[in-house]
Amino acid sequence: MPRGKFVNHKGRNRHFTNPEELEEQRRQEEEKRKWRKNKDTDSTSEEEEEEEDAKASRRKKGDNSESGSEDSESESESDTEEGKAKGVENLIQVENPNRVQKKAKKLSQLNEALANSSKPELSRREREQLEKQKAIANYQKLHAAGKTDEARADLARLAIIKQQREEAAKKREQDKKAKEMAAQKQKEMTQKALGKRA
Repeated sequence: MPRGKFVNHKGRNRHFTNPEELEEQRRQEEEKRKWRKNKDTDSTSEEEEEEEDAKASRRKKGDNSESGSEDSESESESDTEEGKAKGVENLIQVENPNRVQKKAKKLSQLNEALANSSKPELSRREREQLEKQKAIANYQKLHAAGKTDEARADLARLAIIKQQREEAAKKREQDKKAKEMAAQKQKEMTQKALGKRA
């Protein structure tokens, strides 16, 4: 069971940095930056300055070893050059594909983009509905031109039906003529029969 009021998940007491210490560190960093900006000297004096700054920071931390001074010196140089490069980051150019960089757009580019995208983006259902309507209109156009299989089959059926109707019309005409001829013969026969009597 954990002892104490503030315990983290590892079972140790929490350690909070004193706000006065934080404020003091921030103030010292600002003074260093101002001093570096104001001072225009050659690079050798700057390196000595960075060395002294590193030693001062080690004294505050309680680190007096020489090997630590070399590490902190190289870190402070890389900090000033590339903003805290870690590991081989300063040797290898690494680009994160997931990082989104905000690009400032000009007003003219925004106006062109708005002019080009006058149509609002459609949802998937609306797009599918428009595609269906276009497909139906295209099919009807091809069907009217007789280029679809269904249209060819319909035209073939129509041709057969026309031919059957023409044959039926010819047959009716022949039957009609035959009836007329029969009626005329009947009339002639009756006329002959009546003419003989009269």
